[in-house]
Parts: sequence; structure tokens; C-alpha cells
Amino acid sequence: MADKQQNAPREVNAASELQVRRDKLKTLCEEGKNPFTITKYDRDTTSSALTDETFAEMEGKTVRIAGRMVSRRIMGKASFFHLLDADGKIQVYARRDDVGEDVYAAFKKCDIGDIFGVEGFVFRTQTGEISVHAKEIVLLTKSLLPLPEKFHGLTNTDLRYRQRYVDLIVNPEVKDTFLKRSRILTEIRNYLDSRGFLEVDTPILVPIEIGASARPFITHHNTLDMDMYLRIETELYLKRLIVGGMDRVYEVGRIFRNEGMDTKHNPEFTTIELYQAYTDYYGMMDLVEELYKLLAEKVCGSTKITYQGTEIDLGHWERLTMAEAVKKYSGCDYYDWKTDEDARAAAKEKHVEVPADATKGTVLAEFFDAYVEENLIQPTFIYDYPVENSPLAKRKPTDPAFTERFEYFINATEFGNAFSELNDPIDQKQRFESQVEKKRREEPNCRAEVDYDFVTALEYGMPPTGGLGFGVDRLVMLLTDSASIRDVLLFPTMKPVD
Repeated sequence: MADKQQNAPREVNAASELQVRRDKLKTLCEEGKNPFTITKYDRDTTSSALTDETFAEMEGKTVRIAGRMVSRRIMGKASFFHLLDADGKIQVYARRDDVGEDVYAAFKKCDIGDIFGVEGFVFRTQTGEISVHAKEIVLLTKSLLPLPEKFHGLTNTDLRYRQRYVDLIVNPEVKDTFLKRSRILTEIRNYLDSRGFLEVDTPILVPIEIGASARPFITHHNTLDMDMYLRIETELYLKRLIVGGMDRVYEVGRIFRNEGMDTKHNPEFTTIELYQAYTDYYGMMDLVEELYKLLAEKVCGSTKITYQGTEIDLGHWERLTMAEAVKKYSGCDYYDWKTDEDARAAAKEKHVEVPADATKGTVLAEFFDAYVEENLIQPTFIYDYPVENSPLAKRKPTDPAFTERFEYFINATEFGNAFSELNDPIDQKQRFESQVEKKRREEPNCRAEVDYDFVTALEYGMPPTGGLGFGVDRLVMLLTDSASIRDVLLFPTMKPVD
């Protein structure tokens, strides 16, 4: 009898397909075979256990597997079909004489996408494919919607993000990305835990809007009758723990910012922030280098990776002060500017837009944005930031116009931010108040406040501390060669279709 490809597109329209599947479910229920009443299936084997390496041990062994049927070929009294489980696919051979005439007849009426439990013995087909010869087939779940066509898959990007559950079924490489994401987080935790860091949780709902530039999401707590804010960082609570004597802490945390969306930004995202007492920003640089080398080797097999066609060596890092980087890429030397007016004149000459009252530090930061960042393809630390844009970093003792802060860049993208943390409560209070005053001038309706409780914590005394924060999502993008942040978020934020 000629082979009948059951996974080819049906010659019925979509509405008919949906009705046919519901009619089949109705029939099953009328026959007392409603699959949705089944509560469990005891399987003992997955597809990953059935490989060429294990076949000698598994051949002839009775196994119980379960998964979603993703292809089927019916040949009269026998059929081959593939089940997809969490690890991959496994072929099943089903024969009417083995499973019973009624069971086989019912199986032939089932659809691609249905979920089955199968018991049978392991063998290898004449073509060499390791398979399970079924002795028992149980329909566990009826799929009421058809999967995308076999040869076209789910290719519409917008639909893939909205229906990630289907994307994971039909596009195996998508699942690989999220398996890597999980492994990256595991390796980061292993690295930090092995160095004495303690993972902690800090509040997601916070009582005040701080003066930082990021815009928060606002909600209302009914019992307390007060507005609250989804956190835009974890920093201030983690540093309170350093004050409390917990010398090495970190948090893998969700952050929320009511801002724009693009290939590198999502309103909610994951960061890791860590703080270590009795070290400085150089200690944080060493930690970043060591951690990123380790992750590249563990996850990608080498410190040399390819991201969107560009080879990047995570085993080699350059270190430049911001002033050095600006001089290297723009030709302008910060130390030639004797006054703020000199700096603004240099900006005008180089067509760099700056505020009318810009200071030397502000101009330097604008030069960096205009000339430097786009050139930082290979891993690079940019350190010693102007005090004007570093409200939480400690001033450099040798040059108080700068702070002991760095950011690091890969592929012209900022990946993380670190400080020798400011622990002078008087200086911190002044910077907070200036930051809030500036924000209120720029946004008259904002409700920014100074976190005076944090200032109080510093007044009890925080030891010299190095701190680091970096985005997990961008790191996963880098190590999985993903072009968009939506490719590494299982459920990215999407505007409703309606």
C-alpha cells in the first residue's frame, strides 16, 4: 500500500481543521475515552537516553516514553511516527497486530500535535534509526490546534514572540538558546558562590522614586493607601547589606523601566548586581575578565566567539580611561581644556552637542558618546568617569573631578557598570539632593525623592566596597549570537494585537 503522509498540509481550510479536531474530541468523550481525564503517565526513558552510544545497553529493553507527535507515516497495518519530548525526537514503530486493532484504528484518527505515551522495546530499523517498537499506545492529550506546516515552521517573528509555546515546539534552535541561558545563569551562580558571595533577594516594590534618570512603573498599595514603584535597580538595598556586615552579596533580579523598546531594551529585564567589601573597581575589573572567560569556555567551548559575523575574543580585554579613549578616537585631550569654556569650545569645533552650561566632565562624556563607543568592538573597560554622571561612585583621591567607575563594552555595546562605591554619607547626601533637584527641573511632574534611609545606613559606616552590575539578557545575546533581546526572553513585552 502506498505511503500516506499524515503531516502534509490538509486540503481543508483552517476553520474546518479546527472543527474536525473538536469533533474527534467529542467522539472520544462519547466513547468514554476523554484524554483530558488522564492525570499522569509513568515514563522511564527520554529521547536523550536512546543514542548510538547507549544502544548496545538499551537494545531489546522495554521502555516507556512520552511526547508530542510531530510526524507520521501510515503504511496500512503499520505506522512510523516521531514523538518530540524535552530532549529531542524519537521514532516509534506501531503495528496493528501488536497494539490491538481498536487501538490502532483510533491512533490512525489522531492528529499531528497530539501527545502520546508509548511502551515498547528498543530496536534499530533497517535504515539504522534507533526506535521504539510499540506494544502499547495511550493518547494523553488531544491537540485542538494544528502546528505550523512542517516545511515552513513558525517564521513570522512577531507571532513567534507572542506564541513562544509553539515556537519552542517547531523551532528546535530556539529551545537551545534558552537551555544556554539557563546554563549561563547556573555558571554565574557557581562562580560567585565558589568565591564566597551570598545570593539574596531585595524588594521589587519600593516606597519612593529615586532621582536616577530611569523612569519607573507606578502602582498603588490599597492597604497602605500609598503609591509604590517597581524597582529600577537593586543597588541601594544590596549596599545596605554590606553595611550590615554581609561582605559579599549578589542578586539575580528582575528590573523594570518605563522606557523605550528596541533590539537591546525591554521594559522588564534581568540584571546581576554584586558587591564585595574591602575591594575597589580594579577588583571588579578582574572579576569581570575572569567570569566572562569562564562563561565563554563553558558555554561556547572557547574564549573566541562569533557575534553577528564579528569574531570577538573574550580572553583579551583592553583598559582605557575615558580621557584616554576620547583622545585616541577624537584627537581631543581633556587635559588641554583648562576651563569649562575651553571644553565647550572644543565641542563646538568638533560638532559635539553639549548643554550651554556644560562642564569639562559633561563635555568629556559627550565626546565619548560621539567618538568612542562605536569603536569598542573587542572587550574594553572604560574607567575613570566624570563625577557629573556618577552619583554613586567614589571620587578618585588623586583627581576629584573623576570617579572610580568603569563600564565595559563589547561589540560597541555597554554590558556592565562598576564602581568603587561611595561610602561618604555627607558626599552621598549632597549628590542625591543635586540629582533629585536636577530631575525635578527637567521633569516638573516627577515624584523623585532622596533616599535618606540609605544615607542613614552609610552614616553607620560602609567599608570600602567594589560593586558591579550587568545585564543578563545582553550577555545571553552575546553568547548565543542572538540579534534581538526578544530572542533571549521567553515572553518579551508585546503590544496586544487588539
